[in-house]
Amino acid sequence: QVQLVESGGGLAQTGGSLRLSCAAPGLYIMAWFRQAPGKEREFVAAVTRTGDTAYGDSVWGRFIISRDNAKNTVYLQMNSLKPEDTAVYYCAADLRHLGIGRLESDYDYWGQGTQVTVSS
Repeated sequence: QVQLVESGGGLAQTGGSLRLSCAAPGLYIMAWFRQAPGKEREFVAAVTRTGDTAYGDSVWGRFIISRDNAKNTVYLQMNSLKPEDTAVYYCAADLRHLGIGRLESDYDYWGQGTQVTVSS
């Protein structure tokens, strides 16, 4: 059983920044999803082991996903935060595919989630 442990959520002001971390030992494709109250879970960003990345349209140009394979950690740097970024953010791991997927069903393991709240 693979365990993903997220950290770094919290409260930020509009225009501010937060960085999320996910401890994820030796996994191939890592992603962040988010889910706001009353909404479906949404793809945010993903990164392969070799550093290829993909982003959701709503965060493109503001968020940066990266990974440190030596530390087995994936990061999500969130800049220029907006109130609509408020959600529970989930780290996810894909062990099966070679290319980045944007669907929940593409991912095999999930973290417990960390709350991000952006005040206006």
